[in-house]
Amino acid sequence: MADDALRLLILARDQSSRVQAALEDLQRVLADMVGLEIVGVATTKDPGPELHEAELAVVLGGDGAILRACRQFGTHQLPILGINLGRLGFLADLSPKELEQNLSLVRDRKFTIVEHLMFECEHQHADGTVETYLGLNEVVVASAGSLSMLDVELTIGDEQVTTYSGDGLIISTPVGSTAHSLSAGGPILRQDLQAFVVTPICPHTLTNRPLVDRADVEYVMSVPHVDEGVTLVIDGQIKEPVRPQDRILVHRAGVTFQLAKLPRHSYYSVLHRKLGWSGQPRYRRPRS
Repeated sequence: MADDALRLLILARDQSSRVQAALEDLQRVLADMVGLEIVGVATTKDPGPELHEAELAVVLGGDGAILRACRQFGTHQLPILGINLGRLGFLADLSPKELEQNLSLVRDRKFTIVEHLMFECEHQHADGTVETYLGLNEVVVASAGSLSMLDVELTIGDEQVTTYSGDGLIISTPVGSTAHSLSAGGPILRQDLQAFVVTPICPHTLTNRPLVDRADVEYVMSVPHVDEGVTLVIDGQIKEPVRPQDRILVHRAGVTFQLAKLPRHSYYSVLHRKLGWSGQPRYRRPRS
């Protein structure tokens, strides 16, 4: 293999037949491709030493697979090229066929790498213990199984904002603005902005609207009184119970999510395709 070959790490953790079949097809195509070297394939375990040898990670699955990969990479974030085998796919926006058609661009490194905000979340328990999580999409404190209204006190920087009463509160990155936050009525942010979105879930006070603020300050959610069932959710994948007097701290992580983009694959083209933005509707005049 040539010294300048692009070293690939392939992640296909989903054991569904669709993902594993796509993996077999990709490996077959890459076997005959000069200039691309597979240094590792992760199908059941987290990446090992090959993580530090690779230049680019190809993730087969959906956006959830990319979220999982980011956590696995930890402080050694690799550029990720996402191949969509899920349902929507804002991050994994290439189909397996499109990847095969554009492998020469990948081989020649004719892709751009866009860095995106990631967060670090500290769950400070009332007993003094602390759990820390790295994430990409959002932090949610949800009433969930408590089936009761939840009060969440929010502080941004050193300034107390308000107490949100409702079904919970979302603090989202721009990448996560098209996920849970969007379904709760939050705005869509350009993915490379340095900002967080605060979105209340079903707020009791209708004037509590989504809020966009800077990313270089700390966000603190406090829950003085909670019922059994209130849950902290990280990227929709990590779920932990929240107890009275717990505090949830969210701040910008020391690493960034690196998304590899091929030519002609822009953020707005993805939104156009995924959200069905077809432009101004045309109306026909009724026949007289």
